[in-house]
Amino acid sequence: MPEDPVAHSEIAALTRRFEQVQEKTDREFGIVKSDLTAVRLQVGNLDQKVDQLAGAVQALGEKMDRNQAQIIELLSGLVGKDPNS
Repeated sequence: MPEDPVAHSEIAALTRRFEQVQEKTDREFGIVKSDLTAVRLQVGNLDQKVDQLAGAVQALGEKMDRNQAQIIELLSGLVGKDPNS
């Protein structure tokens, strides 16, 4: 059975089209993969910054507690004293 030149050219065209789409898909997948890697790095950095911020907030809370205790101690010492003295 002889080969059909039209069918052969159609198969070649479809093959080229498939290869073009595959190359484009591979490029796009590479872009998405690199973007995902960048996002992972950003999230990792964000986690570190949140941990540092949590430590700073805790230290600030402890300092506020100490300051409030000092204020209460000072005010308690003033209770019952003449304000004009």
